[in-house]
Parts: sequence; C-alpha cells; structure tokens
Amino acid sequence: MEYEETENNKLEEYVTKVMIEMGVPAHLKGYRYLRASIIMAEEDMEVVGSVTKLLYPEIAKKYKTTEQKVERAIRNAIEVSWMRGNVRIFEELFGYSVQTGNSRPTNSEYIAQIADKISLDLRNEGREADNI
Repeated sequence: MEYEETENNKLEEYVTKVMIEMGVPAHLKGYRYLRASIIMAEEDMEVVGSVTKLLYPEIAKKYKTTEQKVERAIRNAIEVSWMRGNVRIFEELFGYSVQTGNSRPTNSEYIAQIADKISLDLRNEGREADNI
C-alpha cells in the first residue's frame, strides 16, 4: 500500500512540475482538474478517447462539481497557458506554436500529449535507474 501511495505522489509531483514548466497558473480552478485529468490519462489512455463520457464525469464527481464546469475550467487553463506559457515546450510537445497563429490544442489533445510525455519520461527514468 505504501509503495502505491509513493508512486502516486511521485506521479502527481511530476505532473505538477510539467504543468508549471508549461505555464499553467496554479491559482486557476482548471489547474486541479487538468492535473487530475493528466494523471487519469497517464494511467489509462482510454479516457482521452471519451472525455465527455469518462473523463469529465469522473473529475466532476471527484471535485463535487458539474461536467460542464470541469470542461470550461480545463479549457480556460489551457488557453491561459497557451497564451502566456513556455513557447519552447509547446513547440516541442505539439509541433506548432502561438507565433504561427495556430489555434490552441483541444482539451483532449493537450491532456493526451502531456500524459504521453509523462509516461515516456517515467519509463525512460526507470530504464536509467536499471542501468545504474
């Protein structure tokens, strides 16, 4: 049980670090919802394929709010980070930037891309630890 809690804390800390690097403001309500969404997606990518049926209802239940408020708050957090965040990281992750005039990624694109990055990073970290 303790091992699982440690792994969950490690994952949450890493997701938080990535979100801060991207420029997602922690004071926004969507920050918490986005972090929970990314963690859920990292654990099971199926939720990204059905954000309205699986992801938003689960987050809304966890935070005792509505699915619409979850969706809107996540969209707002992504929009703010897209406009004010770290352009270099957005270019690395999404292949396009604010300067090119492309619109921001959708909620599901954003969540899936970050979850995938975190999953790969953690997998690579495990390989490096095995080589020590």
